Amino acid sequence: MRAIWNGFISFGLVTIPVSIGNAQQRKDVSFRNLARETMRPVKQKRWDPERDVEVGSDELVKGWEVSKGTYVPVEQDELDRFAATQEKTIRILQFVDLEEVDPVYYERAYWIAPQERTERPYALLAQALEKTGKAALGRFVLSTKEHLVLVRAIDGALALQTLYYPEDVRVGERAEIADSLKGIEVADEEMAMAEQLISGMSREFVPDEYPNETRAALLDFLRAKAGGEAVEVPDASEEPAPVVDLMAALK
Repeated sequence: MRAIWNGFISFGLVTIPVSIGNAQQRKDVSFRNLARETMRPVKQKRWDPERDVEVGSDELVKGWEVSKGTYVPVEQDELDRFAATQEKTIRILQFVDLEEVDPVYYERAYWIAPQERTERPYALLAQALEKTGKAALGRFVLSTKEHLVLVRAIDGALALQTLYYPEDVRVGERAEIADSLKGIEVADEEMAMAEQLISGMSREFVPDEYPNETRAALLDFLRAKAGGEAVEVPDASEEPAPVVDLMAALK
């Protein structure tokens, strides 16, 4: 694992030296904007539309929009005052039932690996979390930014999940949806049929069974085009199926 952070997990009187590495990496196909005539990448310029001139990096200042079109300039040294202090510790604040933390709060995942000769306390924590169904809620700083995090066990290993803060999650919209469904009663027969359908389509989740088919098809197309091969343009997507009443489908 390529470590991007080295430090400690700390709770109570326990301190475990650990390393953190990325657990996810998007494999999206990337493109550059080219000038059609020269086939060379084009450069983006910082442009001041008021003066109609290019602006150098030494002429830039950050601005916070107070109202539409009105900004408060903020200097970098002013922002530095609010940067989180670099720490080398994941401070555990409490333990919670893992199922209590809604995945809507999950942001990004990292693997936590034990440093040399710390495998035993690491394994003890991982196994204890798995056995109890608990996760550790804490805080840690990465690149001057403080994160609320959840440390959880996954198949014997520890993962660190950065979490969205409460103000980042749009719970009001969820409440609106729930309110719109109040008063809708589901008959026992309907529920039984829905449960039967779900049961019939249920099986173990195997991630490898769900590769990114669109990405694979796009890469095949690009490689064929780069190699001068005849390229078949994929057919247009089929029209979506008409909406069918759930009860009718179940019957």
